Amino acid sequence: MLGRRSLISGAIAALATPAAAETPGEKLARAARAQVGVTRDYDPNYVRIGYPGGDVPRATGVCADVVIRAARDGLGLDLQKLVHEDMAHAFAAYPSKRAWGMDRPDANIDHRRVLNLETFWRRQGCEVWRSWKDVAGHAFPRPLAVGDLLTWRVGGNRPHVGVVTATEPLVRVAHNIGWGVQDVLLAMFVPFRAIGHYRWPRP
Repeated sequence: MLGRRSLISGAIAALATPAAAETPGEKLARAARAQVGVTRDYDPNYVRIGYPGGDVPRATGVCADVVIRAARDGLGLDLQKLVHEDMAHAFAAYPSKRAWGMDRPDANIDHRRVLNLETFWRRQGCEVWRSWKDVAGHAFPRPLAVGDLLTWRVGGNRPHVGVVTATEPLVRVAHNIGWGVQDVLLAMFVPFRAIGHYRWPRP
């Protein structure tokens, strides 16, 4: 009788024990995956949006929008506001003048540009690894974790970003390269040059 009572007590205790809380990376990955089937198109055009919390219609967007929406939905963090504030403080640290001929921050578009996101994450101390101009064709050499942010240069040296959504049994990445948000194997990026690996926000 005592053994049965102990067994029942143990089972009840196990049921009452809360599941391990999601890490920020897991929240980011879950929010990125949730965009599959919602964002079905790709539109790189400049659009005026609200601030803070501005967004283009969820049915469309660019690769950076996958990360922006995942951060808002999963972490309650607004990259539009965070990037804009950092650029207002240190505009010269960003590539906007060199790359786009801009002379001041623009909250409509700055956070939607991968080069700016790379700079922001670097300035936040979130860079895990970065390739250099004379090193081409690198895979990401550091261990990847769910929620990590990866950047590449795709056809024509165009910047691209995605969110790691799984590391087992194979690494998967949520991104939008032209056909809406997809959750695909990292192996599909082999033709592209790996550029940056970031873990944001910092633990």
